[in-house]
Amino acid sequence: MLKSMSRWIVERLAHEDEAAAQRIAGALGLKPLAARLLVRRGLRDADAARAFLEGGPETLHDPFAMKGMREAAERVRLAVSRGDRIRIFGDYDADGVSSTALASLLLRELNAEFDHVVPHRTLEGYGLSVPAVEAAAAAGIGLILTVDNGISANEPIARAKELGIDVVVTDHHEPPPTLPEAAAIVNPKQPGCPYPFKGLAGVGVAFKLAHALLGRPPLEWTELAALGTIADLMPLVDENRFIVRHGLERLRRTDRPGLRALASVCGFDPVTATAESIAFGMAPRINAAGRLRHADPAIVLLLTSDESEAAACAAELDALNRERQRLVDRMVEQAEAIWADKVRTAEAAGKDKPGVIIAAAEGWNIGVAGIVASKLIERHYRPAIVFDIDPETGTAKGSARSIAGFDLHAALTACADLLDHYGGHQAAAGMTLQADRLPELEARLDGLAAEWLTAEDYIRKTEIDLVCAMDEATLAAAEQLKLLEPYGHGNPRPTLLIADVPVRSARTIGKDGRHLHITPQGPPGTTFEAVGFGLGEWAARISDTARVDLVGELNINEWNGRRKPQLLVRDLRVSNVQLFDGRVRRAGAGGTAGRLDRLMELGTRGIAAEPAAVFTADPALREAAAAGAADRAGAWIVRGYDDGDEALGECRSIVLIDPPPSEERLAAILEACREPAAVYALYEVQDAHDPDRSAFTAAYRLLRDTITEPVLPEEARALLGRKLAFPPELADLVLNVFGELGFIESEGSRIRLAMNPAKRSLEESAAYREAVRAAEARRFWSAPAAELAAWIERKAPACREFGQEPNIRLQPAGAAIPQGG
Repeated sequence: MLKSMSRWIVERLAHEDEAAAQRIAGALGLKPLAARLLVRRGLRDADAARAFLEGGPETLHDPFAMKGMREAAERVRLAVSRGDRIRIFGDYDADGVSSTALASLLLRELNAEFDHVVPHRTLEGYGLSVPAVEAAAAAGIGLILTVDNGISANEPIARAKELGIDVVVTDHHEPPPTLPEAAAIVNPKQPGCPYPFKGLAGVGVAFKLAHALLGRPPLEWTELAALGTIADLMPLVDENRFIVRHGLERLRRTDRPGLRALASVCGFDPVTATAESIAFGMAPRINAAGRLRHADPAIVLLLTSDESEAAACAAELDALNRERQRLVDRMVEQAEAIWADKVRTAEAAGKDKPGVIIAAAEGWNIGVAGIVASKLIERHYRPAIVFDIDPETGTAKGSARSIAGFDLHAALTACADLLDHYGGHQAAAGMTLQADRLPELEARLDGLAAEWLTAEDYIRKTEIDLVCAMDEATLAAAEQLKLLEPYGHGNPRPTLLIADVPVRSARTIGKDGRHLHITPQGPPGTTFEAVGFGLGEWAARISDTARVDLVGELNINEWNGRRKPQLLVRDLRVSNVQLFDGRVRRAGAGGTAGRLDRLMELGTRGIAAEPAAVFTADPALREAAAAGAADRAGAWIVRGYDDGDEALGECRSIVLIDPPPSEERLAAILEACREPAAVYALYEVQDAHDPDRSAFTAAYRLLRDTITEPVLPEEARALLGRKLAFPPELADLVLNVFGELGFIESEGSRIRLAMNPAKRSLEESAAYREAVRAAEARRFWSAPAAELAAWIERKAPACREFGQEPNIRLQPAGAAIPQGG
């Protein structure tokens, strides 16, 4: 039994949902797995499912359904007709950059006179500002068009009005209680806006403005809209799904030199572009410009038609991204040291580690603080805030990321009296305060974490879409799951649970054995394989008799022209008590040394890391094992089989260096361990001749026909060995049984056959009965591993429930041993 690394949250489909999936499967010709996933995505009828899978431009909403769109379009047209100079005011992240590029293409299409400005993240900060407005007035700007910002720019827009400049705001951020007095505001989230979809990115709102001004959806720019939508983690549903899907199709055949050059430095061919290519390749490089320097090279990249300029911009962004990665790595290392020191301080004071990670230092780059906070959550799974302290002003600027259950915005609101500024939402936020207030902020946030979060909340959760049978994980099913692409925020890759998978083999693959490969032992037709990247250490902890529950994503593995379904494993667990078979077969009695060596080898492979009960029937071996346990901080409890079981409750591993005296004894040991994970069989299996009635019959006839006068017992043993090939132990057993039954009589030191003995059953001999019992025990303890594992399973049934209960063991239990003898 190995526990998973996270809490699994499984919500099974209701009966009516299963019925809806059957209807969708029948209407659309889908496999049940794909149909059930569509229902899990909220698509409960065939028409909705078909629109989700196949929807085209007709799924786009009327742009004029968005409040303020008509006024915005009219004001832009007026500026174009009058020849007013228009300034696009953008943002420095990937959404803002793509919004600025798309708005530039729009104004170019309208033959407008325009330029664009994006503020410097560090020197000017986010959004439209009063200095930016005054600079626009000095440049003779007649209209400012904001993209991906402006909804909170009350003071700058008021200043623009004083200077005779109109402002059209296009934004998608949450509006403040009081909106700015702009010429027009286009934001689907503003109060009173009837637009049916609120999840557009900033570039999505700019796309809708272009739709309104051109009288058609500008499908030729969807690759830019897709870039910003994916980068800003907008939900890939409704309009966004079409925008991104169409944008990816265009990206795969794009004629934009900048996008081709960017794909090249990311290491992929545009033909193979996916949402993940943008999210993990293109977007970080575009963001790197605004995080470290200025966003202008990224905008030039998206707009240029010159191949050389595109290549130069892409190379610059790639270099900035590498610099950003080095900066993040350095800050993470420093933040880890700060956190480790706080944990040590808490432990020294007898307290729990803080509930919230606060790391602050001078000279950190606030542009990557959010990334560093996310890295800290990946490692420690608790809310994290990273601050850069300005030593000249004494101001600390921070970026925060959170986990489920801890609402950052609510927490900061509760600490508002300590903060100069703050904003954000449940999962991410930013704030500014005086650095000398950081200790009080940390104490308050830690108190809120103690109040709001439980021990379970600090365990990472895995949301599982469906429980999938082994025979459903087929190539055809994996191909149909591709119909649900593009995957991303709001439409994540389906996470499947394939339960109770018998293991044929579990091995490491890749450089240094870092990855796990599992081949299932399934029914005919089972073709999928499972691969867990970075999970190589699990291979040694999964036995040949294990049944694993696998959680992951069903993909297609293509190699050398072959295509196979492959489960990309994100988490796993073994629900049955595993048998690790380290038994050794010997022709005769073995010694203490071999068994002790195997035990010590097991200790060096990691079993000392968890409580283990070690059992032996050999007093000498027990003493030697106890001496070995003394070096392992009490992780071994060494016992004889006659000892009590009162100390076994916490033991998760049972090590047998001698076979138990009976099945009942091992059953009692398993029952005494509250949560046994594995049984390690290290004992020696001796080849022995079991008592057989025909052997006794043949022996009696031989002795009767051969011995005519008393002989020494050793002469009788030699005769049985010479004529019947009896080993010494079987010959001794025969003579003992015959003696107990009165078939042999003693004359001093010699023996002879009794004359006319009474007929008696072999079962009347105690020696025979004991030999039969010992033979049965030998057969049981030397049974094939699968048979012995099945017996253990019956005595310690596996847990088969998949619910919301926490799984608090974060590392796999058990240790590897060579299996088989």
